[in-house]
Amino acid sequence: MDAIERVQSAITMVEEARSVPLSASCVVHRGELLEILEGARTALPVDFDRAQRILREQERILEDARLSADNLIALAREEVAQMVEQTEIVSAARKEAQRILGEVENDTKRERDDCDAYIDSRLATLEVILNKTLEVVHRGRDRLGGIEEKHALSELSE
Repeated sequence: MDAIERVQSAITMVEEARSVPLSASCVVHRGELLEILEGARTALPVDFDRAQRILREQERILEDARLSADNLIALAREEVAQMVEQTEIVSAARKEAQRILGEVENDTKRERDDCDAYIDSRLATLEVILNKTLEVVHRGRDRLGGIEEKHALSELSE
């Protein structure tokens, strides 16, 4: 039995003891009560030592828990910072990609417009050449038509 159980046993013994008539006193067996109290006295230092060890151990465990919690909080903060940084990096990369795509679209449109302008100028040149060629063909045909008429007139006059 530990000290608390022994003290509780002594209290129970006194509570259950026969009372002395017309008095607040009671009759208890001296030897039994002294044995219980002596056991409590010898158990108290052992129990107090055990309680102090438990309290020291509790303080050490609590300190370890505080340190562990602080470390976990620090790690969590680092992870959050990394996640935020990664989010910022991803966001910046997306913005950069959008900017590059915009530049590429602008360059593509400009190059397409340049290509269209070049083709249009080449077609215009070809059109001028073909118009001149057509004029030459018309003049040639007109001349040929005139020669045949002269030739036909010359045959009639013969």
